[in-house]
Amino acid sequence: MSARSGQPGVCRDCARRAWLLGRLGLHLDFKARDLERLWPLLELGDGELIDALGGRARAELHAAHAAWRPEPASFSALEQMGTEGVCRHHRAYPARLGDDPLSPHALHILGDTARLQALLQEKVVTVVGTRRATDYGMETARALARGLAASGVTVASVLGEGIPMAVHEGALRTHGGTLAVMTGDVRRCSPAWCGSLHRQIAEHGCALSELVGGVRPRGWWQPGAARTLALLADLVIVVEAGERTWELACARVARLRGVPVAAVPGRVSSPASLGTNALLAEGALFVRGAQDALDALYGVATRQLASLDAAVSAPAADAPSLPPALANVLERVGRGEDTLARLLADGSQPGELALALTELELLGLLRRGDAGRYLPSAEASASRHIVRPQCPEASTRQSCSLSPAEERSGRSPASASPKGFPRARGAGRGRRSRRTSPGRS
Repeated sequence: MSARSGQPGVCRDCARRAWLLGRLGLHLDFKARDLERLWPLLELGDGELIDALGGRARAELHAAHAAWRPEPASFSALEQMGTEGVCRHHRAYPARLGDDPLSPHALHILGDTARLQALLQEKVVTVVGTRRATDYGMETARALARGLAASGVTVASVLGEGIPMAVHEGALRTHGGTLAVMTGDVRRCSPAWCGSLHRQIAEHGCALSELVGGVRPRGWWQPGAARTLALLADLVIVVEAGERTWELACARVARLRGVPVAAVPGRVSSPASLGTNALLAEGALFVRGAQDALDALYGVATRQLASLDAAVSAPAADAPSLPPALANVLERVGRGEDTLARLLADGSQPGELALALTELELLGLLRRGDAGRYLPSAEASASRHIVRPQCPEASTRQSCSLSPAEERSGRSPASASPKGFPRARGAGRGRRSRRTSPGRS
């Protein structure tokens, strides 16, 4: 096979298909404006594709296609980078793609074919979403991927900024298997700041692409990668997506092929959630977290979510309880008081509040989001730290209800200083009239 194609695992016909897609890239970009027209084109054979898109250059393209011969030197760089290639006629080609006419004719793998086969032996959940994600979407995608990977599920997505970046970060956090379908050359990632993530995926998972290096980037690659993800998946979950057609491409292909589609609900007023909320209205499965996804894969209560704390660090039972002052701040952030201005509105002391927020960030229970907002992390939810803090006097069996004297003075139990934390200046005291010394006005 290598003598025919120039690359082990890819036959001459499938290698020539990649060349043809590169030649017709501009025409495919135009057709990609309407994905309902793009999918039938990708199902066509080479000759039919040339007839459909070749135009006046149809005869020239047919002649070049017939005369095409592989250049072994063009694959030497791929082999040096540890990249392997498999096509539809190779035994290592994913059986999930099978004989579907929409599937890629060849895949270039950064990682290892044996590792790819091991990843595809497990259930595959594709998690996709917008690249203009909100902090809510990023944290939700990270927690979702982390929980699925800890439970032995293979997590797949494209590689890019926004939701895809959070998905791979979450899966790699548990050292679980993750699969990245590239929207271009498998050896390079875009944007460049995903380079570290790209290297981790190649080390612990696999990166795939149907295109070889040296081809000019094209817009249709993004929906092309989305269709590969949909065909590989047992379940497709959309975390955040607007109304742009490309952001919902993976879900649309999944529905065409009978793959279950799920969505994470978002704010009805958020542009980043218009697509996901529309999917839910159309009947998509409702997913709040990894356990909902496991129920969709295996049946309700059939497989329980693995302990995230055990998969990453120490069990939650061994973790020390959170001091009441920190628990109070964490609960307020979870209720929506996610900025310094909102947290200070109740009269909290800025110094003590800043110290509490810093401690919660160092503990990994809070993260900084867009515009300086705070949001509880996945660790906070998994460890069940977001609880209503106990009354400081609970240890002495005193009631948290207000006494008649406190009701008259306007003092509340919340103004009491938690044990081990300094009392806020002026807490629980009434305002004192400012005395004017003799000689001052």
